Amino acid sequence: MTTLLWLIFTLVVFSILVRLSIWQYDRGQQKEQRLMRITQLSQNAPLSLTQLLALPASENLNDYPVSITGTFDNHVLFLLDNQVENGTLGYRVLQLLRSENVSALINLGWVKGSINRQELPDIQAITGQYQFTGHVRLVETGIMLQAQHFTEASWPLRIQQIELNKFSTLLSEPLLPFVIYVDAQEKLGYLKNWQAVVMPPAKHFGYSVQWAGLAVTWLLLMLWLKFSRTNHTNPKTVTKALKNNSPTKHAYNKNNEAIKYD
Repeated sequence: MTTLLWLIFTLVVFSILVRLSIWQYDRGQQKEQRLMRITQLSQNAPLSLTQLLALPASENLNDYPVSITGTFDNHVLFLLDNQVENGTLGYRVLQLLRSENVSALINLGWVKGSINRQELPDIQAITGQYQFTGHVRLVETGIMLQAQHFTEASWPLRIQQIELNKFSTLLSEPLLPFVIYVDAQEKLGYLKNWQAVVMPPAKHFGYSVQWAGLAVTWLLLMLWLKFSRTNHTNPKTVTKALKNNSPTKHAYNKNNEAIKYD
């Protein structure tokens, strides 16, 4: 490997490891800030939907506590697929609620699924008016292998991802641009197993240190390999080493004639 190729290869791998370290550190900081914000918001009284929607457009609504009074639509029920609880596959149950002249999806919690993928859990839709507290969760877009199409809906409707725009089209009514998660202390709904932050900030910081350590180790290793090989293949170094390690010794007399010692 020439010096130029060695340098390029070393720096490319080193930069990738450093970027991974920085990325993990940034993720840790983001989650740390979010947890601090959730703690601050929880100290305030929950807002009504009217108060929430009256906040400035620049305000981040994520994690805001809300107090809801509304009527559930017992005909509109979504089952969010591939939700795991303690190694058991299940669904998140989302139901449509109308409150204060707006419509929103309410996350009611987790239910266990069946081994038979064609069989949906037996869920009884909530009927009537309820008052409860919850918090706002902005929808995070995940990776989908196949697009969802809802031309013919059969309720409850199994979904792979929450797509509020498509749901609004399906229902022919606008939905609020977030989902409301029912608080854990509420009896309404099912198992509330959600967490605002799945991986704690400390774990991200730990991964950041590991990637940084790998970057330093990689750089030191490549430097050692480069210069150790250079030293071993230098002709002058090899010749000198052979002379020093030769078992045959020579001396010279006054007439500059070689005297050999075995």
